[in-house]
Amino acid sequence: MSHKTKVNTKMLVGAFSGAIVLFFSASSFAENAVMVKVDAVAAQRLAHKESCFRCHHVSKKKEGPSYQSVAYKYKGVADASDILVKHITSGTDRIKLSDGHMEDHKFTKTKDIDQIKNLVDWILSL
Repeated sequence: MSHKTKVNTKMLVGAFSGAIVLFFSASSFAENAVMVKVDAVAAQRLAHKESCFRCHHVSKKKEGPSYQSVAYKYKGVADASDILVKHITSGTDRIKLSDGHMEDHKFTKTKDIDQIKNLVDWILSL
């Protein structure tokens, strides 16, 4: 076998090995990932309507945490969506404001659970 053939064979073996690793990594990721279709425009529209952006921002801390930090906090938490839906619909969670006093988290007046879940899924997707 010539030197050139050995180099080409090694390159093919390396590329093939890399493709196998990539394939199994991607299939493993696909099994563990839950793909949720999110309507970002509708989610943001609901957040505006419910005045969520008064205390929250997508990327900056305001009176409340940024939505990106919320998504980071709940990354990998199996029931994150259920926890957040309860948080924004029940009004029973106490939150500490920047001046130190505690108050109930404002709850959404929207009764459409699909809209609320879409909002939560959007937040978790950030």
